[in-house]
Amino acid sequence: MRRDHLSLALAAVLAASAALPALAQDATQAPAPDGAGELDRIIVTAQKREQQIEDVPIAINAYSGEFLQAQGIQDYGDLGNLVPGLEVQTQSVSNPSISIRGITADLDDPTQEPRISVFQDGVSISRSRGSSVEMFDMERVEVLRGPQGTLFGRAAETGAIHLIQNKARTGTSAGFELGLGSDDQRRFTGHYNTDLGENVQGRIAAFYETRDGFIENLDGGTLQGKDTRALRGSLHFDIGENSGVDVILNYQKDTPPGTGFRSQVIPNLQGSLDPYTANSQRGDDLGTDREVYGVTALGDFVLSENWTLSTITGWRRYEGLDKFDSDGSQADLIEFDERAEGRQFSQEVRFNFDNGGNFTGFVGGSYFDETSDRELDYQADERQLYALLSPQINANTAALLGPALANLYFPIVPLLNPNATPNTSVVSTWLPVPGMVAPTPTNPAGFLAIPLNPDHRETFGNDVDVRAIELFADGTWQFNDQWSLTLGLRGSHESVEYGYFSRGGNASSLGFLLSGRGTPACGAPPCNNLLFPATAGRLSASDSFNSWVGRAVLGYKLSDTINTYASVSRGRRPNMINVSDTGTEDVPAEIVWSYELGMKGSAADGRFVYDLSLFYYDYNNFQASVQNDTPPPFFVTTNAGRAHALGFEASLFGRFSDNVNGWLNYGYIDGGFNAFDDNGTYQELAGNRFRMTPKQSFSLGLDWSIPLQNGDSLYLRPSYNWRGHVYFEDENQPGIEQDGYGLFNLRAGWRFADHWEVGVWGNNLADKEYLTDAGNTGLLFGIPTVIAGADRSYGVTLRAKF
Repeated sequence: MRRDHLSLALAAVLAASAALPALAQDATQAPAPDGAGELDRIIVTAQKREQQIEDVPIAINAYSGEFLQAQGIQDYGDLGNLVPGLEVQTQSVSNPSISIRGITADLDDPTQEPRISVFQDGVSISRSRGSSVEMFDMERVEVLRGPQGTLFGRAAETGAIHLIQNKARTGTSAGFELGLGSDDQRRFTGHYNTDLGENVQGRIAAFYETRDGFIENLDGGTLQGKDTRALRGSLHFDIGENSGVDVILNYQKDTPPGTGFRSQVIPNLQGSLDPYTANSQRGDDLGTDREVYGVTALGDFVLSENWTLSTITGWRRYEGLDKFDSDGSQADLIEFDERAEGRQFSQEVRFNFDNGGNFTGFVGGSYFDETSDRELDYQADERQLYALLSPQINANTAALLGPALANLYFPIVPLLNPNATPNTSVVSTWLPVPGMVAPTPTNPAGFLAIPLNPDHRETFGNDVDVRAIELFADGTWQFNDQWSLTLGLRGSHESVEYGYFSRGGNASSLGFLLSGRGTPACGAPPCNNLLFPATAGRLSASDSFNSWVGRAVLGYKLSDTINTYASVSRGRRPNMINVSDTGTEDVPAEIVWSYELGMKGSAADGRFVYDLSLFYYDYNNFQASVQNDTPPPFFVTTNAGRAHALGFEASLFGRFSDNVNGWLNYGYIDGGFNAFDDNGTYQELAGNRFRMTPKQSFSLGLDWSIPLQNGDSLYLRPSYNWRGHVYFEDENQPGIEQDGYGLFNLRAGWRFADHWEVGVWGNNLADKEYLTDAGNTGLLFGIPTVIAGADRSYGVTLRAKF
C-alpha cells in the first residue's frame, strides 16, 4: 500500500534536476540578448531597512509571492522544503512545531516561551495557536537563521520567519486562482486592488480551501484534512510626498477534521497498525474550530533629510477548540477537548538614520502585552483504562498483598476482545478500606467494591500573562569599500505571571489504585481526579526579569560580487515558572552564543547566486521538554544543562538559459546535549541528538519554461526534498523515530499570453510512507502514537491576473 515506484521517465527528470546548481533566493527573469541573463536581486528588510539580499550579513532566504505561488507554497509548513535548516511539523492548524538549525519550538503549552519568532508584517504572531496562517496574496517571505533577538525581539532566540503581505498600492489590479484536487480538495484565492481617492488606496484578498483528510477513520469521517477561510482588507494613506500609513485587517477561520493520531500498540478493528487507517473512537466529533483576528497599522514618516520614523502597532486575538483522541485507537483511554484563547497588543517605535554616508542605523523601543491560556477536559472509560493498566495495577497490589490476592481481586485482563473491540468486562474494582479486617481469598471483607466509571471526566489548565518593555539600537559602520562593522543591542524588562488549576471531576476508582504508579490524585477512596489533583482554585506565581541580547558582525567584501562576514551573537529564551499543585519551579533563561562565518556572492556574470554559512551554537540552561518523572504523566519543561550545535548550510540558485532556472538547498546539523553541565555533573540526556533534527537534508528543483507561438508558454517544475533520520523526542527512544526519506513533487502547465494559466500538480508522487511525529501523549501511558505524513495528492488549477 502506498509503495508505488516512479517510472523511468520520472526518474530521468529527477536526475536531470539533481545535476543542476540551485536556489538561495527568489529571482525573476531578466534575460539578456546574448543568452542567459543576470538574475534580478530581491530586496529585503531583514535589518529594518531595504537592502539587496546579498548585502545582508545574515543567513537568510527570501522568496517573492510569485515564486511561492509557482512552487505551491501555501503556509509556512511548506517552507521547510525551500530553506536549509528549517523543519516544520504540523499536527494541526493550532499546533505547529518549528525547528531552525536543530532547535525546536513546541508552543502548544502557553507557558512555554517561543524560541523562533513568526512575524506578520512586523507583528509577532509567535504563539502556536495563532501563528499558523495562510500565505495568500504575499509580497515575500523572509526566513532568518540564527539568533535574531536584536532585530526581532524576545522570541527570536534561534531564528525568525517574517511573512510580508501585499499592501494596497496605486493602480487597479486583480487576480484569482481556482483549484480542484484529490481528497475532494476545493481551493480559491483572489485579490482586488484599486484607488479609493487621490491619496487613498484599498486592497482586499480572500482565501478558501477545503479538503477531506488523507487518513480514513473507521469510526467515521477522515483525519488530517483542511477547512480554512481567510479574508484580508488593507488601506494605504499617502501623507506628504514620502510618508504613509498602512492599515491591515486579517481574519481566518479553521474547522478541519481531527489530528490523525494512530496507536502503534493497539490494532484497529481490522487488526492493523497502519498509520493511514485510524480507529479514533469519537469519529466525526474530532476536529478543530479556531478563529484568528488581527489589526496592524504600519507608519513610515520622513522627519528630515537623514531621519525617518517607523511605527508598528498590532492587536491580535485567537480562540479555538481542539478535540483529539490521544490514544489513537478505538478504546476510550486518553480523550481531550482543549480550549485555548489569547490576545496581545504590541507597539514598536523606531527612528532610522541614513545620511548616505558611512553609518546607517536605528534606535527605538517596543511594548508587548500578552495573555494566553488553555483548558483541557480529560475523559476516559475506567473499565478500559483498568484493562490497559491491569499489569501495573496487579504488580502494585502484589507487592502489598501478595500475588494470590492480587491475581484474585486485581486480575490482568486484555485491553481488546478477540474481535478487537474494547474490553469492558471488569465493571468494578476493590478498594481497601481502613479499619476493616485484612482480606483473604475467601473473605474480601477488607475490600469495598467500587464501580469503575465508564465516563470519567476532569479538567485542568494553565495560563500566562506577559508584559515586556524593550529598548534597542543597531548600527553599521562602513569603514571603506571593503570593511564594515555592525553592532546591535536589545535590553528587555519582563513582568510575567503563570497560573495553573485543576477542577475535581466525577468519581474515579482508579485514582487510588494508580497511586502506586505515582498518581497523587487522591490519598484515599473515593477519588475525583485520575490524572491531576484538584486545586483550591487557581495557583499562580509571578516574577520580573531583566535581560539582554546582542550581535557583532564584521563584514569584508572580497570583490564586487563576493561578500563575507563573521558574526557573534547572544540569544535568549526567556525564564519561565512551572506551577503545579506540588509548588513552583523556576526554569532559568536559556542562553545561546552563536558563532558564524558566511559567504554570499554571484558568478558567471550574475547567472549564479550562492549563500554559504558555517555556524556553531553553545547553549547553557537548555530548556528541554521531557517526560515528567513524577505525576502527572505529561511533558514538562526542564533545565537540561549544556548543549551544542555545529552546522553548515548552502543555498544556490542558477539560470542556465533564458528559460531554465535551477535551485538547491543543503543543510548539515550535528546538534545535541553535552556530556557534562557547568558543575561537571553528567547530564541525563548526554549524547542525545536534538529532536526533529535530521543531520542532513536537501531540496532541489527545476523551473523550465518552453516558449510557444503567440506568446504562450509551457512550464515544468519538478522538485525533490530529502530529510535524514530524526528522533521525535529528546530522550531518543528507539522506535520513536523516522528514517531518512525523500518526496518528489511536480507542477506543469500552460501560460497564455492574455494572462490566463492552466496547471496540474502532484505532491509525493512516489506515494512514500513516512511519519511527521511519534510518541506524543500516548507515549506517557505506554501506548505511543504516530502521525502519518501526507500521501500522494494531485490536482488542477486555473489562474488569471488582470
